[in-house]
Amino acid sequence: MELKRGTELKAARGNADYFTGEVWIEPLVATGLVAIKGVRVSFPPGARTAWHTHPGGQILYVVSGRGWVQKEGEAAQLMSAGDTVIIGSGEKHWHGAASDSPMVHLATQPIVEGIDSVWLEAVSEEQYKGC
Repeated sequence: MELKRGTELKAARGNADYFTGEVWIEPLVATGLVAIKGVRVSFPPGARTAWHTHPGGQILYVVSGRGWVQKEGEAAQLMSAGDTVIIGSGEKHWHGAASDSPMVHLATQPIVEGIDSVWLEAVSEEQYKGC
């Protein structure tokens, strides 16, 4: 059994290649015991991920605020505190805060053959403003 103290898990700024805006990522599941990645992600208003996929799918749980999630080829959907989003394996999507609200979500995804996320192109301002 491992007990990870909150003081041990440090947030880091999200890579600018994968995020628009000052996004902070805090590891929650950091162990070799299971092949799962779990993080808390904090988005200021207007911040978002790039388009991406997950080989094992992803589950998002919105802790606070409001934001958008969009699967390629579908309309963006508003998500709010208390909502859960289930994203299938290989589904191209993005997610982030609404333009007028910060948003924090928990993200959990399996690690498949050493990969948890496949990052693609940035979400353009046009795409984001279309929400």
